[in-house]
Amino acid sequence: MQGRRNLPLDGLTVIDLGQVYQGPYATYLMAKAGAQVIKIEPLAGEPVRQRDSVSRGSGAPFAMLNGHKKCITLDLKSAKGKEILKRLVKDADVVLENYAPGVMDRLGIGWSVLHELNPRLVYASGSGYGLSGPDKDNLAMDVTVQAVSGLMSVTGFPDSPPVKAGPALVDFMSGIHLYAGVITALYERQITGVGRLVEVAMQEAVFPALASNLAYMYDIGRAPPRTGNRHGGLSAAPYNVYPASDGYIAIIATNDKHWGNLLQAIGRTELVDDPRFRDKVARVRNMDETDQLIADWSSKITREEACAALAKFKVPSAPVRDLEEVCNDRHMHSRGMLEWIEHPQFGRIVIPDSPIRIHGADRLPAAVSSRLGANTDEVLSSMLDMSEPEIATLRSEGVIGPRPPSTW
Repeated sequence: MQGRRNLPLDGLTVIDLGQVYQGPYATYLMAKAGAQVIKIEPLAGEPVRQRDSVSRGSGAPFAMLNGHKKCITLDLKSAKGKEILKRLVKDADVVLENYAPGVMDRLGIGWSVLHELNPRLVYASGSGYGLSGPDKDNLAMDVTVQAVSGLMSVTGFPDSPPVKAGPALVDFMSGIHLYAGVITALYERQITGVGRLVEVAMQEAVFPALASNLAYMYDIGRAPPRTGNRHGGLSAAPYNVYPASDGYIAIIATNDKHWGNLLQAIGRTELVDDPRFRDKVARVRNMDETDQLIADWSSKITREEACAALAKFKVPSAPVRDLEEVCNDRHMHSRGMLEWIEHPQFGRIVIPDSPIRIHGADRLPAAVSSRLGANTDEVLSSMLDMSEPEIATLRSEGVIGPRPPSTW
């Protein structure tokens, strides 16, 4: 197609009604792949944008997930707001939302209505528990789904209460699945010419990640314990985080070759035939002794020294790094996955690229997220042919929000 950018999703229009992390991450991946993403927010802004009022950095995740999107405001509870959405949808390829189930239907702009307006539309819905089933109306956030899904029950140490994972794993894992569902439906549409309703439930998206823990349950016949940094099924050793003189290091040597290499790295090759460590089964049965052997070595040297010794003998390992170290990771910066930008609102922050690499396609550099409603006039005039007086009337009626100031 003449004039088409060298980006996989160039030419697609996505109407983004996502909020917080799940929906916005899915549409961010689409934007980075070249789709035109129109982000529709309520007049006060979506929840993560509103975190700005808490502290300067609280709203920074909005900047991470909403670059390369055109941000408009729209009151979807108003008749005119719904009509504008419908007009935008008529020529769109994708609508994505992660409201609670039933919200879009109650507003009169759910799948059945929008599909009738545009049969080619792919409608993506993200939710906590799905669009059907006895729990579909339960409210869901990342931490509550971590609790109900079983993730929290296996996170932490055996003698401590369950804890949530540090990052928002559920939001982002389900956002990735939502992106995959949209792309799958778009592929089918090339063949059938008809769009689909695609849904992803947060609870369902994370269940497969419990594979190792489930193996323990099937083997032992009861729910698995929390294993700290050990293998979730307690069926691999060494598999742990070990002390160094300046922090910690993760080491895994689950097969005999890795174990032999590890003994060379720590200078204990005399133990190669020790019955406690001779094979995988023996090491698992003597897990405490296996871990202590490594800890006695690692605790006397730095993370860098330990990693160098283990790398020399090709033992899987990595230092436990803090986020300041990760944000300055030379490897991810060299690949373009991380990029520092000067954001006019949040200062110097690091922005992630899409982890999905399409070789030969162009790469969009990091972009500053738009201000609330910054692109409203542009979208309404260019996509719906609205005049300035029409837009001014919508603004005076509270259907759209005020223009943002020209400077931050």
